[in-house]
Amino acid sequence: MKHLESARAFVKDVKRLIIKVGTAVVTRNDGRLAVGRLGSLCEQIKELNSQGYEVIVVTSGAVGIGRQKLKYRRLVNTSFADLQKPQVDLDGKACAAVGQNSLMALYDTLFSQLDVTSAQLLVTDHDFRDKDFRRQLNETVKSLLSLRVIPIFNENDAVSTRKDPYEDSSGIFWDNDSLAALLALELKADLLVLLSDVEGLYSGPPSGPHSKLIRTYIKEVHQTEITFGDKSRVGRGGMTAKVKAAVNAAEAGVPVVIASGFVPENILKVLQGEDVGTLFHKNAHLWASVKEFDAREMAVAARESSRRLQALSSEDRKKILLGIADALEANENLIKAENEADLDAAEAARMETALIARLALKPGKIKNLANSVRVLANMEDPIGHVLKKTELADGLLLEKTSSPLGVLLIVFEARPDALVQIASLAIRSGNGLLLKGGKEAVRSNTILHKVITEAIPDTVGRRLIGLVTSRDEIPDLLKLDDVIDLVIPRGSNKLVSQIKESTKIPVLGHADGICHVYVDKSANLEMARRIVLDAKIDYPAACNAVETLLVHNDLAGTGGLNDLIIDLRTKGVTLYGGPRASKRFNIPQAHSFHHEYNSMACTVEIVDDVRAAIHHIHEYGSAHTDCIITEDQEVADVFLRQVDSAAVFHNASTRFCDGARFGLGAEVGISTSRIHARGPVGVEGLLTTRWILRGRGQVVDGDKGVVYTHKDMQ
Repeated sequence: MKHLESARAFVKDVKRLIIKVGTAVVTRNDGRLAVGRLGSLCEQIKELNSQGYEVIVVTSGAVGIGRQKLKYRRLVNTSFADLQKPQVDLDGKACAAVGQNSLMALYDTLFSQLDVTSAQLLVTDHDFRDKDFRRQLNETVKSLLSLRVIPIFNENDAVSTRKDPYEDSSGIFWDNDSLAALLALELKADLLVLLSDVEGLYSGPPSGPHSKLIRTYIKEVHQTEITFGDKSRVGRGGMTAKVKAAVNAAEAGVPVVIASGFVPENILKVLQGEDVGTLFHKNAHLWASVKEFDAREMAVAARESSRRLQALSSEDRKKILLGIADALEANENLIKAENEADLDAAEAARMETALIARLALKPGKIKNLANSVRVLANMEDPIGHVLKKTELADGLLLEKTSSPLGVLLIVFEARPDALVQIASLAIRSGNGLLLKGGKEAVRSNTILHKVITEAIPDTVGRRLIGLVTSRDEIPDLLKLDDVIDLVIPRGSNKLVSQIKESTKIPVLGHADGICHVYVDKSANLEMARRIVLDAKIDYPAACNAVETLLVHNDLAGTGGLNDLIIDLRTKGVTLYGGPRASKRFNIPQAHSFHHEYNSMACTVEIVDDVRAAIHHIHEYGSAHTDCIITEDQEVADVFLRQVDSAAVFHNASTRFCDGARFGLGAEVGISTSRIHARGPVGVEGLLTTRWILRGRGQVVDGDKGVVYTHKDMQ
């Protein structure tokens, strides 16, 4: 088993940390003290102090607070006539002197309420030029920390010898960000946390529509990509200063996290190893789970690796899958932590309930995924399987054999478990793979990709499976019809339609999962109740969940059907009706029959007979999975023969339409196409065929002397 270490695993060894509080965190938009935020910060520091952490604070805000107070004082003491005269800017050093007093008074009050003692240490750039000062600084801080006192540092702008601390960036440090980085090195801190008014470092201005939060800063990748926005609204540095300080500290050996000071308990989350803010670390370049390749290079690399995979023995390919299964279980806690971070982000973004349900890796899911990989590993090798053997002529033997497709591009939304299923199917079928998951599952997908590719031996190469990290790369990939052999989109109708319209590469998949259950007049209503409830509420977000319930007109007024309607409502299912059902059952009318709820909702409609049900399914369904519940075998046979869907069931829940339940081990998706593969697509759906001919030197030569036998040899 192979255990991986998270990029944030180092936090378990942190004992001494420095927390730098930015001006935008300390003050409100109007310049007054943000008492609530500071109170939350102090509570976190109290908690860390009680847990045995040595916490040092570097705070900004004195100048801004002092300016606010002096403006008010000047207004009170100025006559109306004086107000008409041009106003002279307030002296920054005076502002610092006044504001520092108020700032420390608040810290002292807040910490006192929490039974914590704090101490003020004002320093200047000039002080650090003195070796004796540095030695004494270490001794003082050591003494304070031993007494569980919180040292609070600030640059003493009131007596600073720099000409203008807001513009002059010369010297040993030039703002409180660089001071915090300097202190982190001088005091041998294990971690520096820079609190800001945004979540972390973005690729552009945080409010920009294309800006992305960078979770781990990699200097070689990001320093040329990032566009900084405006400076802090009140402080002197803003994000540019923070990044510069963070890079310097990280390169010197002190990890740094830039995080939001507006989010409750963010510091505690950082120390729990959660993926909060942006991490700077000297080893960050080693953690990049996916190197940034261009689209063609990534696809070509996947093809080359797939050919090496196909050259392995069946037993060696089996060992790779078994190693992946073991790695998944060995890293279960790490995978769950990343998945929970995705779930928290999705809930904070108020994403749809159905999407969040698909995103979650529920308890036991990792074990089930590992077991499904083992099932695939223990299946008969699908590559090179002889499907047909024919003697063309004496001594001329032709074999039709199974063969990998080549390189697959899978675009999927939510469901990180799909990544495991798809990757294991690709390996079992000998295919190269490019994966693009939804942004809502970025952490889950990244760690799962890392776990899986770490288990692939160097003889094959980890680039067998590429993880596409940006939506911007998809258009380029869809142009590579000479390298990529099949695209399988798993997601919304819009996603599937966009991909089909944007590529010459064959596309396999389904746009909608509008599944029907038709309850015939001869149905066992207790059986119908079990099937319908299971098909709707077992997993409402699944594409094989029932979305429309059709009932025979003869059942419309029966007690059994009324009981079923009551049961659905009792279980929390919102019911909508067609024109007939909405009147009969007094339920709201559905706006469309062609609608996939993906939630605890269902459409009900009354039909005259099985042929009417079939017509309704063909008119409004998506050819995914449809079911009839009946005791009349003739009616069942009509339904099974005539419903033109990928999967058609008799007296069984639509939820059985699943690769694992079909015994395929796993599925890459469900196809409603009418070529190549249909229904749940497992290993066989990822294979094509090759013809292998073995002879003894025969030539066609106009077919002279060749006696064709075309004899079936199987």
